[in-house]
Parts: sequence; structure tokens; C-alpha cells
Amino acid sequence: MIGLSIMGPFLTAGRYVHGLPCIEKIVASVDETPEAISTNISGTIPEWISGNFLRNGPGKFEIGNNKFNHWFDGMALLHQFKIAGGQVTYKSRFLGSDCYTANSENSRIVVSEFGTVAMPDPCKNFFQRFLSRFELPKASDNDNVSFVTYKGDYYVSTETNFMHKVDPETLETKEKVDWSKFIAVNGATAHPHTDPDGTTYNMGNSYSAKGAIYNIIRVPPTRTMPENPKETLEGATVVCSIPSVDKARPSYYHSFAMSENYVVFIEQPIKMDLLKIVTGKLRGKGISDGIYWDPKLETIFHLINKQTGKLNSVKYHAKALSTFHQINAWEEDGFLVMDLCAADDGKAINNYIVQNMRKSGEALDEVYNTMCRVFPRRFVLPLNADKETPSGQNLNTRPDSTATATKTAKDKVFCTHEDLHDEELHTYGGLEFPQINYAKYNTKPYRYFYGCGFRHLVGDTLIKMDLQGKKMKVWEHPGLYPSEPVFVPLPGATEEDDGVIMSVVITPNKDKSTFLLVLDAKTFKELGRAEVPVNIPYVSGLHQYVFQLPNL
Repeated sequence: MIGLSIMGPFLTAGRYVHGLPCIEKIVASVDETPEAISTNISGTIPEWISGNFLRNGPGKFEIGNNKFNHWFDGMALLHQFKIAGGQVTYKSRFLGSDCYTANSENSRIVVSEFGTVAMPDPCKNFFQRFLSRFELPKASDNDNVSFVTYKGDYYVSTETNFMHKVDPETLETKEKVDWSKFIAVNGATAHPHTDPDGTTYNMGNSYSAKGAIYNIIRVPPTRTMPENPKETLEGATVVCSIPSVDKARPSYYHSFAMSENYVVFIEQPIKMDLLKIVTGKLRGKGISDGIYWDPKLETIFHLINKQTGKLNSVKYHAKALSTFHQINAWEEDGFLVMDLCAADDGKAINNYIVQNMRKSGEALDEVYNTMCRVFPRRFVLPLNADKETPSGQNLNTRPDSTATATKTAKDKVFCTHEDLHDEELHTYGGLEFPQINYAKYNTKPYRYFYGCGFRHLVGDTLIKMDLQGKKMKVWEHPGLYPSEPVFVPLPGATEEDDGVIMSVVITPNKDKSTFLLVLDAKTFKELGRAEVPVNIPYVSGLHQYVFQLPNL
């Protein structure tokens, strides 16, 4: 392990943390910076890096006298770091969503979010305010999770049916796009996967009298009419529909896994109580009140053939786990190998209320210590299991793999995982927000992945994991909180880790000192940083995107 020395929180033998520093300024509202400003460079930003580093996340946590309750509710703020010739400029803009416009015009929260219920208009009379509580909740278009691309265009996304097309150069909002106008879904994840030819896959739910349904979505790689720049999701199709095991309580999912030939949907025991959600406004509760963890349920891995849309009749089960982000998946020697970040419970999503983020002392320690740690794990799914496969024996014959897969019923294989780490990772609080060299190694065997260590409510270290020997390299510094690491390959790279890691590092206890960090991906040594002379908030999803300018 390589890392800087640090005097961090005290860890007892039971891994309870004491003395966490207060990070309340991480969820402080900031102003937008719509015109590009220069940054102060220390060290060296490699001149071969040329492009825009885009970031998305909540940036405004109060509207007038109203305050958002949950970290995920803040108004979307889009960020751009433009890198060229070893120099970096920065700009930001609030997304011009309908909810941002309505909130701003009324100087109060008028659109409900994940953890915040919009209160009735005080200008209405008592009877009108009473009736408004019986209205069904409307989906927010506050797309504050990630940047995504479809057909070469840039969008910002969340988990509702709304996205916004944006200009990656100016960060201006160009168009609101509704998934339900193109296919029968009520939303889509903010984590699509893309094949080498540009075909994009995603997932979204639909609801009917028969209950909740999970849908696999495919979007073509190019416009159906190349001469029409206004085209968005035309040509999108539903590849496969999977009925929820519990019709009224479908599983919550943030993302999914994908190999060369399969989409893997993970039906986990984080459940959504639809009755609670639709009656939330009447009860004065947000969507988050309808999401709960049911540890009595098993996790189910559903395999869907991308070409045929056929759902594999064999269901792969595992003990109850929660997963928000997968690392990679590929097929090899008759197996589908799936790596993901997982925890043994799924209660954490409701811990990220703004009030918790602003706590200090023992109260802050208590919030952190009640949360389950997330670690990288590997599952090995035998693709050839069928009714003739013998029961009661481990079907995983891959050498040097401790994962198991045992047939327990006609169409059921029960799986246990292999840890992709050694004991050292426990001292860094586990790992989340994994990234790989996606362009060259997604859906293929790989060696390295990168993520954030979590010795706090947010990431406080950057970690490089080497699967050969499960070794770690770490970047860390007291009082600094890095966002999701993004790998950018060196042009003409011949090795998997030839390139740099970029991360936006937040300094909540120091004013106007946020910086873009650049590490050598191979050595994990710092190359340079670009300090931004304005305050930037930490982002909830930590999801970012890099694209190269056309001249490369």
C-alpha cells in the first residue's frame, strides 16, 4: 500500500469511529459561476489531457425560507473543468429545470423531491390547501445525479422519467426529455451502459394494474434521422420486461451490470412501498419514507440476453445484500463473472438527510457507526446450469476463486461471493463509487479498479485496487474529501493503467480552496492540482463524465 500518513479518526478494535470532523459546509448552498474563471495550478497538469471534465450534483439546499431535508434533494448544479495545454478553467450553472424555475419564482419549495414534501401554496385558502394534499406526487425534473450520453448528445439525469439535454461547452439547458414519450416506462436509472458501437442500455420501471415491472431499455447508437439535431430518444425500445416478485413492493435499484451478451438486473431487498409513496403528500412524507430494507429476503440476479431479450429461466440467488454500483462483468469459460460494491444491509440511503450531514461530535459519530460498510465482491454465475445440472455441488470450477454457485432447486442457483480485498481495506472504511478503464475493459477481464474509501459519511481517500494479489494504493490527506475517481487513458496507452485519475477534492473547513486533482494512475502519485477560487459543494452521487475534444 502506498499513501500519505494521516492522523485520522480513532478506530477501535470493533471498527467504531470516534472524533469525526464536522463537514457541514459540504452541504452548503453556493452561487453559480456561469463565466469561465482561471484556476491556480500547482504541480503539473499533463498537456496531453485536453477536454471537458463534467460534474453534476446538488448545489442549493434552501429556497427562500424552505429547506430541503435530504442530500439528494438539492437543486442540480452543473460543473465544467476545461483542460487544455496544462491549464484549467472552471464554470458552473444551475440546471434550468422546471422545478428550479418554479421554486425560484415562488421563493419556496413547490416541487417535492426524494426526501422533501412541497407544502401547499400559502396563498390558497384553507380548503384548497387541504385538497392539494390528495394530489398524486409528480415526478421532479431535478436531474442532479450524473452526466450521460445518448446518440452522442449530453444529458443530465436522475431516476425519474425526465432528463435534460445540455450544452457541454456552455452548460446551458437545451431541452427537457421525457422517457415516457418514447417507451412505456416511468423512469430510468442515471447509470446506463454503452456497447463499443454506441448502443446504450438502461433500466426503468413501469406500473400497471398487474403490479410493478422492471424493463430493460435499448437506445440506438445514432440518430434515426441524422439531419435532425433535435432528435433525442427516438428508436428506444424495451428489450425485456421482468415482473416484480412483490407486485406492490418492487425493489429499488440505482444501476445494473452488463457483460458482452447479458444485462444483469439485481433485485435486492431494498424495497419501495408503492402505497406509502403515492400517499406521501397526504401524510406529509417524502418518497424516502416509502423505501425500506427487508433483510428476510434474498437477492436475485436476473440474466437477460441483450440480443434476443430472453430472460434466463435460471435465477441466481444470494443472501440479502445492497448494491448501488457495479464494477465490471464479463463472460469467460461458461461463467458470467460479476464484480460489485455491496453491503450487508441497505439502510444507508435514508441516513443522508441534511440534518445528519451537518452534525458534529458524538452525534456525527453515531450516524456513521450505524451505517454498514460497503466492500468490493465477486460473484461467479454458471451460464450452463439447467435442469440436468446436479444439485448440491459447487458449480464454480474457476481456479483460485472462492466464490460458490450451488444448484438448490430446478431453476435456482444459490451463490456466495469472493471478497476482492484483504483486511487492509477495513481500515479505510470500505470502498464505493468504483471506476475502471471503461472504454477498453468494460465487459472484459480486467485488473484494476478505483474508488473512494469511506472513513466518513463521504469519501475521504482515493484507492486503487489491484486484483492480482488484492493490493492497494491510497491517496489521502487530512481534511480533504475527494469525489469519485475518473480514469482518463493516455493516448496510445498499451497497459490498463496507463493514464491519469481525476477527482474534484472538497475542503469543507477551508474557504474557496476546492481543487481538481490529477494522479498518475499507475503510481497513484499526485501530478498536479487546479485550485478553484470559489466554493463548490460535494455531490451526492459523485457521478462525473469525461469527454475528449474533437481535435484529439
